[in-house]
Amino acid sequence: MEALTPAERRGALVVVLLLAIGASRDLWRATRPLPGPGAAPILTTAVASPVDSIPARGVAETEPAARAPGILDINGASASELDALPGIGPVLAARIIAHRQRHGRFHSREELLAVRGIGPRLLARLAPRIRAGAGGESVGSDSLGPHP
Repeated sequence: MEALTPAERRGALVVVLLLAIGASRDLWRATRPLPGPGAAPILTTAVASPVDSIPARGVAETEPAARAPGILDINGASASELDALPGIGPVLAARIIAHRQRHGRFHSREELLAVRGIGPRLLARLAPRIRAGAGGESVGSDSLGPHP
C-alpha cells in the first residue's frame, strides 16, 4: 500500500479539522439553554428569508395583554419568533406563515399538522409553548395534554 503524498495529507487534515469544528459547534448549540420569552433572540449565520420582512398581523400585535407569558400565539407570530421555537427553523417558520396567509388563522394547534414538515412528534414538542386561540387557551388542545 502506498503512503499518502504531502498534498493528500494536507487535504485529509483539512477535512478532519472541518469535521471537528462542525462537531464542536453542534455540541455547543446542543448544550446551550433555550432563550426565555423575554430574552433577546440568538443571532445565527442563516440567511434571512423574504418572509421575515413581512409584518405579522394578528392577536399578538393588537392585544399584547391577552398573550400568556412564554406561550407563543401562532396566528400572530413573526418568522423570527417561530424560528426560536424548538424544532422550527427558518424554512419551517416560513412554511407556517405561508400556510397562515393562504388558509387564514389557525383555530387549533393541531392544524399545524397540515404544514409540511410538522408531524405529531414535533407538534407534541411544541404544544406547551404555542397556542392558536384568541384567549389564553388553545382550542382543541385536549388531545395533546394539559395546557400550561
